[in-house]
Amino acid sequence: MRFGMFVPQGWRTDLVGIAPEQQWGVMLDLAQRLDGEEAWESLWVYDHFHTTPEPTQEATHEAWTLMAALAATTGRVRLGQMCTCMSYREPTYLAKVAATVDAISGGRVEMGIGAGWYEQEWRAYGYGFPGAGERLARLREGVEIFRQMWTTGSATLDGEHYQVDGALCWPRPLQGTAFEGSERNGIPLWVAGGGERKTLRIAAEYADYTNFDGSPEGFARKSGILQEHCAEVGTDFEAITRSANYNVVIGRDEAEVTDRLAGIKDRMVRGGIAEDTAARSVENLRTQPAVGTPEQITETLQGLQGQGMTYAITYFAEAAYDTSGIELFEDEVIPALRG
Repeated sequence: MRFGMFVPQGWRTDLVGIAPEQQWGVMLDLAQRLDGEEAWESLWVYDHFHTTPEPTQEATHEAWTLMAALAATTGRVRLGQMCTCMSYREPTYLAKVAATVDAISGGRVEMGIGAGWYEQEWRAYGYGFPGAGERLARLREGVEIFRQMWTTGSATLDGEHYQVDGALCWPRPLQGTAFEGSERNGIPLWVAGGGERKTLRIAAEYADYTNFDGSPEGFARKSGILQEHCAEVGTDFEAITRSANYNVVIGRDEAEVTDRLAGIKDRMVRGGIAEDTAARSVENLRTQPAVGTPEQITETLQGLQGQGMTYAITYFAEAAYDTSGIELFEDEVIPALRG
């Protein structure tokens, strides 16, 4: 199994109490820690503007600004976003940004892309909030523009939502040109989301990686539907790496797990999230697949690995303050799953 990790950027009230002038330093320290640890293949950021599950005045640092900064300050670890919202930026512009970051990083970009879902954020930023059908249609047209720009250097598309005529992307990404990259897309493309009729169909047509429900039952169902779409469009199902995101709350015993959960709730409340909302969030978290002792988490992930989930993208809510959970995961979970 391969492993990536989110760095805290504030979206999940994970920089509460850290002064704004110190936040980038905290993120950079963690990124460079990952860069120096071979167990971690990739680091990730979220593409959001307001905190969740409620908007507050706590920091939420912008994803692609961070991508450029991390590209210039790390040297090995791959860099992704889970996931960029297609409609927050024109796809021609976004393809150009990603190509530039790929050049800065020496060919280390992973493009995570999705249709978007956070309605409050969309409306606050003036994007409206079109229905799911339109958001998914934009996603399909956008990934076609990405593929053209990254693999040929230009894109032309007379779509329903995007009309482009010879949009240039020079230099092309280093991946697929100077360095090995995705044969299909140049920059590896992650289509995130588990929508069964459209999102997984788009994934079958375009994706190098998918990212959807990481529970054993959900993963099995989404995998089966993706396989059906692959058969229909003529894509090799086995060539698409299937990943999932995991909120990791790890402790040597149940008492330590409970303490970590209490700490997450406390930071949410101090960050401006309502007490009852924070409580519901933590109760939901308590039942998730990567919450427990090292032995429990390893057993769950080994089962998922047997189902074909071969890339786990992890999130440690306390990472900005305490890396002991990360260290425990590195020492006892990753070795068991990497063989």
